[in-house]
Amino acid sequence: MLSHKQIWEAIDRLAERHELTPSGLARRAGLDPTSFNKSKRLSADGRLRWPSTESIAKVLDATGASMEQFLAFMQPAASSAGERIGERAAPPPGSAIPLLGFAQAGAGGFFDDGGFPAGHGWDVVEFPTNPSQKSGIYALEVQGESMMPLYRDGDVLIVEPGAQVRRNDRVVVRTGAGEVMAKVLLRQSSRSIELMSLNPEHPNRTLDLADVDWIARIIWASQ
Repeated sequence: MLSHKQIWEAIDRLAERHELTPSGLARRAGLDPTSFNKSKRLSADGRLRWPSTESIAKVLDATGASMEQFLAFMQPAASSAGERIGERAAPPPGSAIPLLGFAQAGAGGFFDDGGFPAGHGWDVVEFPTNPSQKSGIYALEVQGESMMPLYRDGDVLIVEPGAQVRRNDRVVVRTGAGEVMAKVLLRQSSRSIELMSLNPEHPNRTLDLADVDWIARIIWASQ
């Protein structure tokens, strides 16, 4: 799983590569200049603050960097005295992970009882992996406009089944009726879950846990 520290370090190293401060990088991306300041990375009560997917997408667009290059910045910087500041480290080795469309994910036979990929008919996609990542991650390709404006048709969501989910996590949920949806987890009790829709034109949902096949956390989105 990608850590809070890794993602912020990747932003810092991307800024260095373009001879910018974190504030300068935010400004170039059209964001508030303080968005990437170190003081913004923790809340007043010490909770971790994460950069949004939208902010990272804007940074990549402003610098011309690819998602693969951004992920490569999460690797430890080389310690060689001859390496220049901002020189990109070699990307981590790619790993083929299962890929499925949202429409297919609603059909039977693609997942086991725990929500892990199973069966046949999966495509694959390369995703740079970290040695600490858990096995079982897979990718779902967004189809349609129901998750706008956060996720667009063709975006790929990297999902980790079995991971602990918390309030405000972005999750994928599959119901016993075969409906698959990406939402924000608002609340989970012993009997139900409350989900916020990503698209304001779609209502929020409350589901009985008995009606939920599985819930998996979204750990990354390739946009």
